Amino acid sequence: MEKIFNTLIDSFIANKVGIANDFLDAPLAGHLKNNLINLYKDKLLLAAGTGNKNTVVHNKLVRSDVIYWLDRQHNDQHENAFFELMDSFVAHLNLTCYTGITGYEFHYTLYEKGSFYQKHIDQFQQNGSRAYSMVMYLNADWKLSDGGELCIYHEDSQQNIAPENGKSVFFKSTDLLHEVLLTHVPRMSITGWLKVGG
Repeated sequence: MEKIFNTLIDSFIANKVGIANDFLDAPLAGHLKNNLINLYKDKLLLAAGTGNKNTVVHNKLVRSDVIYWLDRQHNDQHENAFFELMDSFVAHLNLTCYTGITGYEFHYTLYEKGSFYQKHIDQFQQNGSRAYSMVMYLNADWKLSDGGELCIYHEDSQQNIAPENGKSVFFKSTDLLHEVLLTHVPRMSITGWLKVGG
């Protein structure tokens, strides 16, 4: 995995947006996708909001995805494998880049057909603990016509990233405006933040 970790870090250093294919291997991505689908069928995914838990606002004109937080207390073997992968990545990131990451939080994300998330920054105004944003995609056989790209706004350009299975995207939570473009088919991922302090 060190080679894939370095690909993610090196591309981040070069362009402020790290991208690595196969960050999640196909079996793990498949198991996590199945978890997400089963949670959705059981109506356990909840409408996502903006703001933190004390100031959350739900507005489907801004954000229309549904989420379910990952938690070690679920004791799900595939989520635990994901956490082990993240522990390895954080250890490598801290060792090679001195980032001082002390924790993380992740949730399953499902954008149903016709869903989107307008331009935003991933940092709360009253809480600066989110240092880096990460997304890992769970969409096999994704096509350009499916929409749902992650659009990242650089100072003088924009970058569209297809949500292809196993791919990871990594960027500073405070730096880059981004949005999820309208998706024409269900779009699945694990989304979260590497945190500092507290």
